Amino acid sequence: MTQPPPPPPQQPPQGGGFGPPQDQPPQTPPPAAGPDLGKTPEPGYGYPQAPQAPQAPQTPPPAAPQTPPTPAQGYGYPQGAPAPQGPPGYGYPGQQPQQPGAYGQPQQAPYGQPQAPYGQPGYGQQPGYGYPQQPTMPYQPQAGQPGGGKKLNAQVLIIVAAVVAIALIIGGGVWYASSGEDEGRQNDTAGQSGGTGGTDDGNGATTSGKEKAPSDPNAKVLFQVPAPEVKNDSTVVVSGSWLTDKAYVKSGIAQIVGYDRDKGSELWKLPLAGPVCQASRHVTDDNLTAILYQPAMPTKADPSHGCSQIALIDLDAGKKLWRKTVKTGDQLINFDNITLSGKTVAVGSTSGGAAFDVSGKLLWSPKPGDSCYDAGYGGGEKLVAVRKCGSYDQRQLHIQTIDPKSGKVISEYKMTEGIEYASIVSTNPLVVAADVGDSAGDGSGISDFFSIDGKTGKLRTRISAPGEQFAARCEGITRVEACNLLAVGNDRLYLPTEEHDGTGKYSETNEIVAFDLATGKQTGQRADAGDGYTISPLRMDGGNLIAYKRPPYDKGGQIVSIAGGSFKQTTLLQNPATESVRDVETSMSPEYSEFLFGDGHLYMSKVYASKRSTVREKEYLAVGFGAS
Repeated sequence: MTQPPPPPPQQPPQGGGFGPPQDQPPQTPPPAAGPDLGKTPEPGYGYPQAPQAPQAPQTPPPAAPQTPPTPAQGYGYPQGAPAPQGPPGYGYPGQQPQQPGAYGQPQQAPYGQPQAPYGQPGYGQQPGYGYPQQPTMPYQPQAGQPGGGKKLNAQVLIIVAAVVAIALIIGGGVWYASSGEDEGRQNDTAGQSGGTGGTDDGNGATTSGKEKAPSDPNAKVLFQVPAPEVKNDSTVVVSGSWLTDKAYVKSGIAQIVGYDRDKGSELWKLPLAGPVCQASRHVTDDNLTAILYQPAMPTKADPSHGCSQIALIDLDAGKKLWRKTVKTGDQLINFDNITLSGKTVAVGSTSGGAAFDVSGKLLWSPKPGDSCYDAGYGGGEKLVAVRKCGSYDQRQLHIQTIDPKSGKVISEYKMTEGIEYASIVSTNPLVVAADVGDSAGDGSGISDFFSIDGKTGKLRTRISAPGEQFAARCEGITRVEACNLLAVGNDRLYLPTEEHDGTGKYSETNEIVAFDLATGKQTGQRADAGDGYTISPLRMDGGNLIAYKRPPYDKGGQIVSIAGGSFKQTTLLQNPATESVRDVETSMSPEYSEFLFGDGHLYMSKVYASKRSTVREKEYLAVGFGAS
């Protein structure tokens, strides 16, 4: 499946935000040493990538990929906007769009003009309804490419996506959604920490994990949640999933439902006025989280209501504790992203950022006349703002660690002018990803990682991560936390390599490698997926790394714990290899679905629901696995 053209970039600042930018020159440090994967030559940042040799056809039966809706422009997309140039994908900026009307007012599109939702989570991340941005669509493995596939030529992707978009517009398809959280995003929720226990060899990990390796890792399907019914050939965002010690919680169509962790029986249901637009991946110690949602359901007459509603959710009780909105003048602000740090809920947009205490008290809101604005925030242990300053053609991003209670700037790092988007990979330690000079070339949104001292704002090191070598992805255009297939821990950055030929016939595989966040160099640690498998980091578990192994066409997937020091792998879960179970498992992927693992349970879920293409297909919103 091809990727659609990228969404247009955000508009120039309209005021708002907080904290005056500090007057210091942009820092342009030299790139750190490039990755060492045994390739010759080894490219660093800016090094021209050599074309890959054609691969021999692969013929074994492929894993059944999830088929997303066909991309096309949709609700809120500016009419007559120029076609984006360059390779599509996560975080890749298109051309400057035509100026829309007042922020939050949708550019009216004819009913029947489809909009493609972002097919990922988590964790993993979305433009709001009514705002002129078009999220990206997952790239799915092609037939004959088990376990994944090579990336398509960018020009081919653009041409095919444009043709399909025109066809859908003529056909009158309708998308109701414009957001979705990664999938496969690594949630920092209570009850999700874990590891193999015991001690490591001391070569990097300072603490062991909590997840215990079972005596028998063979798993069974615990439950399956059927896909909700969707009408009118539409697609609706169902982004957001969380795991507590009491429940597995998943967004549905304009609702959030708590399920029994083992049986899948419904514990509670929380109706919402409209679809969820964004969901924070973070959860407080007492299992509170935050969401953005629409004030009403889309209709033919009014297909877009904007993502203006902010709510705090109690994941144990299944209750909405409060609902808030923010205005600029008389106009409601439609927010693009939401996060949570400690007791602070923060939301960002091109109109600036706002924050509330979990009690519902407003902590700060956009300031009229401010020359900069907070486009978004990264949460978790710290709160970090991506603050945009300057005009569109002279943009400068300020990465600010801020006090969650007051909004006071603690430290600031100014990125080189011309970098339009940045993603917060981790707030502690502070790691930022960006596609510098649009050089990634693969739609991943990442060419470099920046390791920053959160206390001083000084750059520690810059890590070159060429798109042709590494498979991590970020979408920093509107969703600054929308990164997946990577993890940060032990003061290291863990990245998966791109797939390459394995030792078996027709097999492909990859590895996870580690970078030192102090030096920018590879540590030499390497975790192999094994022939036919593709390994992806999910999250940290103390000093250990939890990873998912997407299986070949004849096996079930695995969850493994990788020791932070020795990189020894321990199997925590082995999914069934029966065809019916494999079909369900491989319909979801860590790139474009939400994956949660904790206490020996693996939960996979989709981030959008669509009308089934045929009556014979059995689709699921979520599936749970657990050891027998």
